[in-house]
Amino acid sequence: MKADQLLNKAMALEFLSADEGRFLFEALSLADMMMLAHSLRMHHHPEKKVTWIIDRNVNITNVCISGCKFCNFYRPGHSKEAYITTIPDYCAKIEEMKHLGGNQLLLQGGMHPKLGLPFYETLFSDLKHRYPEIRLHALGPPEIVHLAKSEKITFKAVLERLVASGMDSLPGAGAEILADRVRKILSPAKCSAAEWLEVMKAAHELDLTTSATMMFGHIETLEERLSHLVMLREIQSQKPATHKGFLSFIPWPFQDEHTALRDKLGVQNKVTPEEYIRMIAISRIMLPNIPNIQASWLTVGKKTAQLCLHAGANDFGSIMIEENVVSVAGATHKFDAVGIQNAIREAGFEPQLRNQDFTPQPWPPVS
Repeated sequence: MKADQLLNKAMALEFLSADEGRFLFEALSLADMMMLAHSLRMHHHPEKKVTWIIDRNVNITNVCISGCKFCNFYRPGHSKEAYITTIPDYCAKIEEMKHLGGNQLLLQGGMHPKLGLPFYETLFSDLKHRYPEIRLHALGPPEIVHLAKSEKITFKAVLERLVASGMDSLPGAGAEILADRVRKILSPAKCSAAEWLEVMKAAHELDLTTSATMMFGHIETLEERLSHLVMLREIQSQKPATHKGFLSFIPWPFQDEHTALRDKLGVQNKVTPEEYIRMIAISRIMLPNIPNIQASWLTVGKKTAQLCLHAGANDFGSIMIEENVVSVAGATHKFDAVGIQNAIREAGFEPQLRNQDFTPQPWPPVS
């Protein structure tokens, strides 16, 4: 392969194969990777703005039957630490989030064996009745697959009922690596790669806003990472032309502290800052039809995330008022609204508050 030909192909927004992506990933210097990805970022977003959001991650429950080897958060149903968040708790958390300028709940939790689709319909409807202005960015494909199998209905039917109950958008949770070889080791009870993709395809048919993710740096190969990107790109290319599909892609490195993956299998997160920046860059290069690439400051820290803004990323994500999953596996970085904006300015960009649909919002927020 010739690097110049692939660079021209990438700049023309053509789809690179996984092999072509690997060639660039391994052949280009970090500086050249960053320059190419930043040029593509400026093509999609010529203004020097970096978006961010204020939301709150509230875990519906910590009971889960998935047993993922990278997760310290879940508990079995009989555990004394098991819980289901109550409506008064939601209300207290929402009031605090509103005080800080946020208007979105990221509602996630485990695949609870006793919570069926009616539970989620009632929860979403109740929250929307109490707080009609709050957006619900809720669940993820593994939960949708779990509910569909429990109810013996299609993925699309589950999504339609949840949307009717108040769900506004679907996170890209549970993607990890879209390779069943990896998934059978990491999370054998979770949905397959094909099921994850089919849920997202159904969501796109409904014009439901979605995001896509990748958790890497554990047992996957570089080929599997790049194949993951190709699969996301293909699903995005199948969406109806006027529908939103994946609005963003967020890759982050596996957090290993006290996980079964590390303690029992000896797998550690060895992703260096350079490798993470390369993954951000190759994501921008390989995903010309997904408009926004997010740098995960939560897992890589401020300085590396700032460099990613010069390597293809145009979004800095959320201030994460509350986060309970990756933080218990070693992610300790924190930002408030002032800090995240200062970090964006320090990197040479203008911060722009957004919502989940990437519509610009005023700062300070209008009460």
